[in-house]
Amino acid sequence: MTILLGDVVPDFEQDSTEGKIHFHDWIGDQWAVFFSHPKDFTPVCTTELGVVAKLKSEFAKRNTKVIAVSVDPVEDHKRWVGDIEETQGVAVNFPILGDPDRKVSNLYEMIHPKAAESVTVRSVFVIDHNKKLRASITYPPSTGRNFEEILRVIDSLQLTDNYKVATPVNWTDGGDCIIVPSIKDPEEMKRLFPKGWKELKPYLRVTPQPNK
Repeated sequence: MTILLGDVVPDFEQDSTEGKIHFHDWIGDQWAVFFSHPKDFTPVCTTELGVVAKLKSEFAKRNTKVIAVSVDPVEDHKRWVGDIEETQGVAVNFPILGDPDRKVSNLYEMIHPKAAESVTVRSVFVIDHNKKLRASITYPPSTGRNFEEILRVIDSLQLTDNYKVATPVNWTDGGDCIIVPSIKDPEEMKRLFPKGWKELKPYLRVTPQPNK
């Protein structure tokens, strides 16, 4: 099953380090970042889960929850979190799903046999409060993710949901935005963008971030 941007993501019920998770209920009316790691007791994953734990308050500022999964059972996760706390200096403060039967991994197509035959690659799914997939990123097992970039993607999605702008290359929160090309009427532009704009080309109009 291929999950495309805008699709409602598949629901499931699965055990986790924080008890049984009914995924759609767990998301509730918030956003979610659902990410897989290949295997417990591995070095790159240990650093990633530590960083996500440290960034939990940043995700919370964006009304976003985080949840991880790997093909290992919950009992292994519970033993591994001690290593994460010891080496990364932070307690794991979000649920990790156990998936030894590969049910969730296969449902979300997290196993890519040409990259790794039996474990999940580093998939990331950004899901909104309507349970729709808004962004997905896939890394190979050997490459650790940049979770600051995932926060940046959420910032862009939430901004552009509420204002008729897009975000340019390397944009970060507070930076200038681009007025979407569909807005052409000058009076509408004045109403929507009272801070003004700079027209570099008819299709490339730069304006200060509307909500700053």
